[in-house]
Amino acid sequence: MTDKHIVCHSGGHSSALVAIEVARKFGAENVVLLNHDMHFSVEHADIKRFKQEIADYLGLPLTIASRRNATQDQFDVCVEAGAFKVGNGSELCTSRLKTEPFYEWLAANAPPTESVVYYGFDNTPKERERMQRRTGVLGSMGYRTDYPLVTWGDRSILATEEVGIARPSTYETFTHGNCIGCLKAGWQHWYIVYCTRMDIWLKGKWAEEEIGYAIHYDNGQPVYLEDMEPRFASMKAAGVPATEHIPQQRFWAQARKIVPIHDIQQRMDLPCDCHQI
Repeated sequence: MTDKHIVCHSGGHSSALVAIEVARKFGAENVVLLNHDMHFSVEHADIKRFKQEIADYLGLPLTIASRRNATQDQFDVCVEAGAFKVGNGSELCTSRLKTEPFYEWLAANAPPTESVVYYGFDNTPKERERMQRRTGVLGSMGYRTDYPLVTWGDRSILATEEVGIARPSTYETFTHGNCIGCLKAGWQHWYIVYCTRMDIWLKGKWAEEEIGYAIHYDNGQPVYLEDMEPRFASMKAAGVPATEHIPQQRFWAQARKIVPIHDIQQRMDLPCDCHQI
């Protein structure tokens, strides 16, 4: 029996490369491009364009496994639940918007003995940790996993531009294809949100007020978005670039010359599994 090759097609560049590699190796007719379509307010339109162009190139449909209420973003589901995190400390938006629909889709459409799940993790220490977690979790459910950008050796493609598909324009600012206003992201990400997406910043403030907790905790203490507004306003006025392409240490060293943020611990961005689940 031919395996069903399920590619977690997030909209990020790495997952697109995996989709192409898997389709070339096993035949597109045996591949499923599984995506969690996020609300247009937090998933950039160019990411949606990119996902569709990859699917069109492979001659495949986008298979959507999303929360039944597609009008909700990460803030809506958290306010609905009255919390940003679930019991084990992981962000609730991941479980509600990605994990639960993913497992429901697998149970209904992909028998473990006939399925392999592919992820676009890269060959870095953080990504290898994520590989171990996903291998363990899905392995406990009987599923095989594979990580072509790490485990396959020779590659047939290194960039989607090779097949005439430009990667999402969001990469000019961000280093990933995650939701804008990611609840796992650190202050550097949220400074970009403040500078470029005030609508999302304001919705984050609304969610904090509704839930009664902060998205960020530094040194064990809550730091609300409202607390950071005057500091971010000073940084923006002084011309601190709103980008993730400046390494964190250098970014905050530059910021500290402008505003008193020594009391704010550099919250390192956690590896957001959202875009790969």
